[in-house]
Amino acid sequence: MAEILKFPPPASKLGYTRVRKRARPADDPDQLHLFSSPSAQILNFAPDLGRFEQALLLDERGDPQAAEAYARAIEDRDCVADAYCNLGIIESQRGRTAKAFDCFTTCLKHHPRHSEAHYNLGNLYFEVNDFRLAQVHYEMAAEVEPSFANVYFNLALVQAINHDLAAAISALTRYQHLVSQEEARKTDELLHNLQRSLAAMSSRLGST
Repeated sequence: MAEILKFPPPASKLGYTRVRKRARPADDPDQLHLFSSPSAQILNFAPDLGRFEQALLLDERGDPQAAEAYARAIEDRDCVADAYCNLGIIESQRGRTAKAFDCFTTCLKHHPRHSEAHYNLGNLYFEVNDFRLAQVHYEMAAEVEPSFANVYFNLALVQAINHDLAAAISALTRYQHLVSQEEARKTDELLHNLQRSLAAMSSRLGST
């Protein structure tokens, strides 16, 4: 099983998946008046962008002011759950694991079925070697968003680590069905390793 542990979860893809799925409704009367006078840091943005959208643009540019911008979005109650989730990613990247956990769990308080927050929590639990809770949150993310491909790759990893090889094979096969053929081919070796390991385990059990 050691070779399976060499495959890291594709956490770098999380942000893009998360932010493209939600947007502030254009006709929300409670938010239109909040953004007519953006702060000096974001004067170059279009005037109709909300706080969350402004923060997202900064985040995508790698601007260190993104975290502060997400905090402003939260204060203005613009896409609060998404802002907490994106802020959690920034905190995780800064090595502030406790703050990242807080952001993701706060996101789930606002939106319990937030698939990306569950996915992120799974990644954090993975990093601190709590594979049981990592699996729980990956499974919840997959239940909420069945087409979220990265979830199945990470889920396969933790299931393999947790010695549930049949489930890991199923999850990885699902991942391959959701991604391009080129991406799927990159995981062929891992899938074959899992299948060989399961066959060897079944053989040992059959001989006892």
